[in-house]
Amino acid sequence: MEKQLIKISVRALVEFILQSGDLDNRTASADKEAMQMGARLHRKIQRQMGSMYTPEVSMKCQVPYEKFILQVEGRADGVMDTEEGLVIDEIKGIFRDVNALEEPVPVHLAQAKCYAFIYGDQHEQEKMGVQMTYCHLETEEIRRFRQEYTTEELREWFYGITDAYEKWALFQVEWKEKRNASIKKVEFPYQYRDGQKKLAAAVYRTIERQKKLFIQAPTGVGKTMATVFPAVKAVGEGLVDKLFYLTAKTITRTVAQQAFDILKQPGPDGPAAVGPAAVEEGDTALQYKVITLTAKEKICFCEKPECNPDYCPYAKGHFDRINDAVYDMITTSDDMSRQAVEEQAKKWQVCPFELGLDLSLWADAVICDYNYVFDPNAKLKRFFGEGVKGDYIFLIDEAHNLVERGREMFSARLCKEDVMKVRRLVKTRDVRLARQLEECNRQMLALKRECDGCQVLESAGGIYLKLLSVMAEMERYLEECKEEDVREEVLSLYFEVRMFETIYEKLDENYMIYSEIDGEGKFFVRLFCVNPAVNLNEALEKGVSTIFFSATLLPIRYYRQLLSTKTDDYAVYAQSTFARENRLLLLGNDVSTRYTARGEATYRKYASYLLEMVQGKKGNYMAFFPSYKFMEEVYDQFLLLAEKEGSSARCVIQAPYMSEEAREIFLEEFEEEREESLLGFCVMGGIFSEGIDLSRDRLIGAAVVGTGLPQVCRERELLREYFDKKGLRGFDYAYVYPGMNKVLQSAGRVIRTEEDRGVILLLDDRFREGRYKETFPREWEGLEICNVKNAGEKMRAFWDQTSSK
Repeated sequence: MEKQLIKISVRALVEFILQSGDLDNRTASADKEAMQMGARLHRKIQRQMGSMYTPEVSMKCQVPYEKFILQVEGRADGVMDTEEGLVIDEIKGIFRDVNALEEPVPVHLAQAKCYAFIYGDQHEQEKMGVQMTYCHLETEEIRRFRQEYTTEELREWFYGITDAYEKWALFQVEWKEKRNASIKKVEFPYQYRDGQKKLAAAVYRTIERQKKLFIQAPTGVGKTMATVFPAVKAVGEGLVDKLFYLTAKTITRTVAQQAFDILKQPGPDGPAAVGPAAVEEGDTALQYKVITLTAKEKICFCEKPECNPDYCPYAKGHFDRINDAVYDMITTSDDMSRQAVEEQAKKWQVCPFELGLDLSLWADAVICDYNYVFDPNAKLKRFFGEGVKGDYIFLIDEAHNLVERGREMFSARLCKEDVMKVRRLVKTRDVRLARQLEECNRQMLALKRECDGCQVLESAGGIYLKLLSVMAEMERYLEECKEEDVREEVLSLYFEVRMFETIYEKLDENYMIYSEIDGEGKFFVRLFCVNPAVNLNEALEKGVSTIFFSATLLPIRYYRQLLSTKTDDYAVYAQSTFARENRLLLLGNDVSTRYTARGEATYRKYASYLLEMVQGKKGNYMAFFPSYKFMEEVYDQFLLLAEKEGSSARCVIQAPYMSEEAREIFLEEFEEEREESLLGFCVMGGIFSEGIDLSRDRLIGAAVVGTGLPQVCRERELLREYFDKKGLRGFDYAYVYPGMNKVLQSAGRVIRTEEDRGVILLLDDRFREGRYKETFPREWEGLEICNVKNAGEKMRAFWDQTSSK
């Protein structure tokens, strides 16, 4: 039997085996080697080294073990042929003063030693030189350390490192055999709903062909299982190795976890019992390690999530214990739930957040927020860092959210007032840093004088270059600063500057640069990512295939343009499983939320619609509004009208900035039995307009007030201008499509299962216009026009008809 090949990079190997000491976030350590400026400096140094210097030398070596072959691979920055012999050169760009370095950083030296052994062994050298080249990223000052080793010394050291990794590689081999054998036995856990089998087949074919797929799937089709199941099957067939399930909401992460739990249920009631390949009694249907990553703020044991070994006992010596904690967990249990992770962290006295991240390396599926894959600051560099690639499949749930989230993650801004605030703080403490901040402030002041509210800029290159100097001085100052409150302010600006630098290096035709003075008089320079597709795909290309899915992915061309750079992506429209006669869809054409139409008479008319809705049948209803202000106006009119008409309907209203407890109390109202109707007043695009699941009689009607258009603002107008120049319908891209997505999400709260019955009111005459109707899903065929005088009659007739069935 052919031995399995386990691959690991030189950097990953030495960082994993040699990590030790405290977890400490007090140093502003960025992954600067990933920055383009670092890469440019590498190339500059390499060019200066002459003809006897060979840059970027790829290397690999295989180390045979009993059950597998370990392949260690990487790329040395340079190999030099000198009078003293061959020398491996490893270049590191840093912001620290290179003269303050007394010796090479151990993991940096370890990387170079690995390359020295591989090269020396393969070229039959008796000895090898190892040179560490440290270069200051701003001043370009260089400091070198050189040592010489015999190849035998390096061999003994290198095999010591690989032997330490042997048990981890052996775990991978044995676990994958066990996992894949279990996957082959697993069958789909339910009877397929209409269209669900085709959906699952489309997902599998897409993974097989290494493509992207966009799925528009109405609520209730069962899209979570229809994507998870074929993805797991693809893992079992060796098409991919790891699954990332990405979503923007906690509730959808829970739904994803439940899907895996269902597949892991044992026979005879579990999934394997559905198909012919039943699992042996006592076996688990699916053996699969699944972790849901929890935000640091939520899982941290301390009051404040501050990784400071002087403050947190779990940070002190964390790296001395973390590998043992991980190995103990992955070899004794498949449970990677939040509770299990917290218990293991306490047992081994390690940070629970970092433990979760380290466990993700050994998990088969990682359920997490979008930012772990895409965000330049938060992404999991072990999977998505520079030069890292893997056999990953991305399942992106609620994919409609990724457009705006992508814009946020890949945009940056710098505030002049923040620069001045830190300058004042350090003025008497650090002259060098204060001087650099003052020069940066002067540049921003010149731009502010030219800015009349908002100004599109051709470039921000001057600020970018100045910020390199600012960043270097801040880095130095943060290592020396002992005043915690001052340090916190400087660190905050440091992260803002670092983000600006990172995003500046991504600038292309998908960006707009502009300056603005906000309502408080603050001045900003903004790098605005208009189309995030290129940046998103940079991360997605690290994997094999991507499935985008949502109940509201219309119009599909809009999402394809903003989420993917490919022209050969697949798209599937899943058929709704609901009988059309179970839902009444009315369009009220005698009301409008346009600003010119707003006033007491309009608010009263909307209130009349809502009263007719709750009086049509006793039950729970929701009304979704374009803003808190509009909602409150209609709410006041509704209370007056309900009192006048003698209605006993109960009302609950969404408040801004609701706590988690307040949200739960709000939703609990819809779980209670009561004698009268309940009407929830909510804001479109808010916490109750998507992700909540009130099935059957928990919610029997929804009114959507207005087209959901975002408020006119500078960024929306810049979006419109950008897409107009591209020959696209700028207003639709900036306003209509994002707005209608909120409408579709809000309306989707009503029909959640095949047994549901419900009414949906679309209350704005603009819904009759073509630009809005083109975003309507297919299942909205049969929409009826109504007005405030006949809406109640139509709803009562619908309920009479459905109750008689």
